Amino acid sequence: MAVHEHRETSPQKITFGIVTVSDSRHAKNDSSGDVIEGLVRGEGHAVAARSIVKDEPSQILAALKESIEKGSDAIVFTGGTGITSRDVTYETLRPLMDKVLDGFGEVFRYLSYKEIGTAAVMSRAIAGVISRKIVFCLPGSPEAARLATESIILPEIRHIVREVNR
Repeated sequence: MAVHEHRETSPQKITFGIVTVSDSRHAKNDSSGDVIEGLVRGEGHAVAARSIVKDEPSQILAALKESIEKGSDAIVFTGGTGITSRDVTYETLRPLMDKVLDGFGEVFRYLSYKEIGTAAVMSRAIAGVISRKIVFCLPGSPEAARLATESIILPEIRHIVREVNR
């Protein structure tokens, strides 16, 4: 079956969880979470869970569990993918991934490079499958959240969810 045929037989509406990982963000300044939610809802998808957690593995895992329990097909984490000592999203979620979509990080860094230059090498953006859910880990900036969501996640999410559930 060709890619266009896969897309035609994919679910029309995807349910998302959105998790902001940050020691400084809260409901009034979660611009990255707002960007992701606006784009997701703008495409007609649903948001089942949205949370803001500290850069702590236990909180990240609790947010993942909550998103899964609330019926999310896809969970987008924004923040905690850099290289500071407090950035632990990658270390927390990568070991849980049954399958990694290497191409997601590669394409994201390529697109980032075109926008911000060589600073893109510091991104540890990743995507993979955890418990038959697609999980995306993005940088915490609103620009990065927009780039990944508009350019990669939304164009391909229906197809990805279809494949994860086969």
